[in-house]
Amino acid sequence: MQKKPIRKRLPWRVALARTGAPADARAEPDPPARLASRRRAAAVVAGCAAACVAGVAVYIRFAPLPVGALQNPSRVAAADGTALADLVGAGVTRREVPLSQVPLWLQKATLAVEDNSFYEHHGLNARGIGRALLADLLAGHVVQGGSTITQQLAKNLFLNNDRTLLRKAREVLYALMLEAHLSKQQILDDYLNVIYYGDGATGIGTAAEYYFGKPASALNLAESALLAGLPKGPALYSPTAHPAAAKARQREVLQAMVRAGSLSPAAARGAYAQPLNFVHRGAPDTIAPYFMNAVAQEAQVKHHLTSNGLYRGGLYLQTTLDPKLQQALDRAIQRAVLGRPGLEAAGVAMDVRTGDILAYSGGRDYRTGPFDRVRGRRQPGSTFKPFVYAAALDAGSTAAMHMQSAPRLFVYDHTHFYRVHNFADEYTYTNIDMKQALARSDNVFAVATNLQVRPARVVREAAAFGLPANMKPYPSLALGVFPVSPLELARAYAVFANGGYLVAPRMISEIRNASGQVVWRDPPSALRVARADTSYILTDMLQSVMKPGGTGYRVAGEIPGAVAAKTGTTDTDAWMVGYTPATVCAVWIGYDRMRPLSAVESHLAAPIFASVMRAAYQAHPQGTFIRPADVEEVAIDPETGERATKACPVRETNAFVRGTGPAVTCLAHPAPADSVADRARNAFAAVWAWFRGR
Repeated sequence: MQKKPIRKRLPWRVALARTGAPADARAEPDPPARLASRRRAAAVVAGCAAACVAGVAVYIRFAPLPVGALQNPSRVAAADGTALADLVGAGVTRREVPLSQVPLWLQKATLAVEDNSFYEHHGLNARGIGRALLADLLAGHVVQGGSTITQQLAKNLFLNNDRTLLRKAREVLYALMLEAHLSKQQILDDYLNVIYYGDGATGIGTAAEYYFGKPASALNLAESALLAGLPKGPALYSPTAHPAAAKARQREVLQAMVRAGSLSPAAARGAYAQPLNFVHRGAPDTIAPYFMNAVAQEAQVKHHLTSNGLYRGGLYLQTTLDPKLQQALDRAIQRAVLGRPGLEAAGVAMDVRTGDILAYSGGRDYRTGPFDRVRGRRQPGSTFKPFVYAAALDAGSTAAMHMQSAPRLFVYDHTHFYRVHNFADEYTYTNIDMKQALARSDNVFAVATNLQVRPARVVREAAAFGLPANMKPYPSLALGVFPVSPLELARAYAVFANGGYLVAPRMISEIRNASGQVVWRDPPSALRVARADTSYILTDMLQSVMKPGGTGYRVAGEIPGAVAAKTGTTDTDAWMVGYTPATVCAVWIGYDRMRPLSAVESHLAAPIFASVMRAAYQAHPQGTFIRPADVEEVAIDPETGERATKACPVRETNAFVRGTGPAVTCLAHPAPADSVADRARNAFAAVWAWFRGR
């Protein structure tokens, strides 16, 4: 086998000579020329890098900041212009506090534990970033933050919580932009107002109110140190869920302040030993949280706002809320449910003419029970009876209609039987009129009237008042067995108060954009659904509920003016609904799981109602109920339903459409001065009236 020749490497000079290359090509390159070439390339690279750095610097300095949650929140204001809160996210509100009202101790505690070099860096802490970057590279993803306060603000304003290197890079860029556009004081101010402190509290103002029941300006050193430690782990250090961990975190903050030179060791020990008095208010994010949530929903649905437009559009939402009535409602609910775990309460107050929502609470604690019970439907019980009597009045009956208050078995549809009892089997066993029946909440009278008018007509009457149209024409309809909501009942009762108009509930009166221009205005709207005379007669009848013998009399003395109302009770629900000449209020008490109410719990709605009505009279003039020109008042004997004489042992003044009141004077109690002829004529008139079907 022939071996292949072995090729030897020849020196490069010999190789070039054998190829016949020109002599200049075979010469060795000049070292100075090669060095110059490298220098030129390096200069180009350096120039490009400098241009990039300059471009980034120009962008950071002059490019506008992204639209963030804090720069353009939508602010919600009460009817009097008082700022309620800022909407900074779905279900999240914030009460802004300027840095001038934040205690210096809290500022120092925050800087000591979060970013001790805050006033020295320009948005980034090189040492912290280097340490975090090394850990991130080793792990392959973000595991450490190393963030400055400026970076944390950038993340809260502009970014989500994704733990990726790209998100971290954007955080760094936005932090540099914040430093270029804002002063250190502005950055710290914004940070304290946007950071999350746990338990639903966003911002130091909300946190101070929630945890300690005081404004941020009143926080002491011990409280400041505890709050400053929460943002690192709001759930981990929550004083409500983990008090020991929260206390340990407070010590860490105090020690950090000592290391930073902003606190002496003795002062730190004293602050740590100081007792902390927590309040844990039920509405950590704002006053009227149920109302705020309803406003946000209405703004998106009714006014066609997107989430971004609502929470970051810089809008100003002028609402109808009355802070005084809201405070009265909230306090009354808290008193009612105190010491009764699980018991819920809801209430709503509304202007009877405009439909403006003045107070609105959907439960005892928005944090633990965000379900809005103002819009939840429950059986209204006897609060439904006024609509039965409204249908009867429209059908030709009068307030003088009377019947015996006693147990009764009703036959309907010729083959069905329905036995009715009064609550606690209380009866007068005498004749009572419609006004007395409503005041005493007589079930027998209500069912008899329902069947006399025909239940189908009552269903239509209720629907005209804005109540659910899916009720069934049953005899039990009169007893409020078909569920309605407090808001629906308040709206329906407003018809009686305002003379027959169904108003549209209104929470937002107008919306302005970031420039202050009105972009949407909601004028009040009303539709006539009932006669003015019927409305006034029902108002006259409902006022008797608050008089001696009426079911609402025990709280009547707490209301300093005219009020018409109705109570209602089922096994699981307690109600009181009523109105002054200007304000209507509906209150409900019960358990979400339909647990039966105790005897005491079934009477808790009335004190809440009285508190709101008293606040209404104290806040604004309520006026008087105005009688229409075609309505007259006639004194009658409620047992006979006839015009009362001086001899009648019980006299009651009722309202009637002019000309429909009883023409016959009481036969059972004739006046002593009446002659035999007068009595005969009166008896003949009574027979003739009966014959004509009056």
